Amino acid sequence: MNRQKFVDKFMAAFFILVIIKVLGILAQLFHQSFLSVLGTLAIFAIVAFIIFMVLLRLEDKEKNGNLFGKKVGGGSSYVESSLFDRIRNKYEDLAQKYITEKDYKKAAKVYMNLLQDNYRGAKTLEDGGFYNEAAVIYLKKLKNKSEAANCYEKAKQYRKAIDLYKELEQKEKVGDLYRQINDVKNSNTYYQMVVDDYVSNNQMVKGSSIYRKKMEMPDEAQKILLKGWEEDRDSFNCLNNYFANIFDVKKLDQQIQELYDKTSSDKKITYLEAMKYEFKKDPKLQETTRNIAYGIIAEKVATRSEIINELKHFNPDDEVILKDISRYKTGRNRMFRN
Repeated sequence: MNRQKFVDKFMAAFFILVIIKVLGILAQLFHQSFLSVLGTLAIFAIVAFIIFMVLLRLEDKEKNGNLFGKKVGGGSSYVESSLFDRIRNKYEDLAQKYITEKDYKKAAKVYMNLLQDNYRGAKTLEDGGFYNEAAVIYLKKLKNKSEAANCYEKAKQYRKAIDLYKELEQKEKVGDLYRQINDVKNSNTYYQMVVDDYVSNNQMVKGSSIYRKKMEMPDEAQKILLKGWEEDRDSFNCLNNYFANIFDVKKLDQQIQELYDKTSSDKKITYLEAMKYEFKKDPKLQETTRNIAYGIIAEKVATRSEIINELKHFNPDDEVILKDISRYKTGRNRMFRN
């Protein structure tokens, strides 16, 4: 085999690749604008010239017997990594130069065409505000529907974003974008799907939040919280949020009493926990919440003696009741010792 020098081989291959690449760029005239193709050709010409100059320098060094400082096995194969690192660094520097000049499209072409890095190309376009172009690359080159949908949303191409979010099954996002284009019917259809998913997973508070904040249906939000309380599906949080959504103190006082009257014995300890929050909310609620607390404590103290400590939450400034609690606990302990 003829032992042709490495640089000669690389030079020959380089010129072949240049010819093929130029033909490929010119072929883009069939589906891209003349200025766009001209820009790509200019970038390639600059980079090709840089590489050519690097190769010429390497050829000079080779003639002087000092290409990379060593040969492998005494043959014609040289250590090549340094050459490719130099070329890659030239590309990186060129892309960074274009970014500094805010010429994001040219930088993206360097990343995609010369460095074969489609992700950085798309990200560069996105950073430069070319959201539609970035979305196409994310979708076609990288098969990344999530990033593409995000770019279409930034570009206010809501219909395209909606189609992708539907494929990704991001129902709440679909609802948000339908709301963005004032399509309330479709928006609520997808929000309802989200609510149904939350309810099926016993996430009643999250479901009620969709009703209240996104669908503007406060009554439905309350119904779902009441359902969670009644069916013991995250019952305390459902009850707490149910009361938190009643802003009229008089109506809240009434609801606290009515709901307690319907509460079964096994859920009264949870109700007592909720009363601690309601007692602190407004002085007008203290009489009702204190009476309910007394009733629950009296009912449960025989089987759960520690519940007597709850009295202090409903009498925070009453030192006498603290002494009564202490005496009760002391007397009960004596009774058990005897």
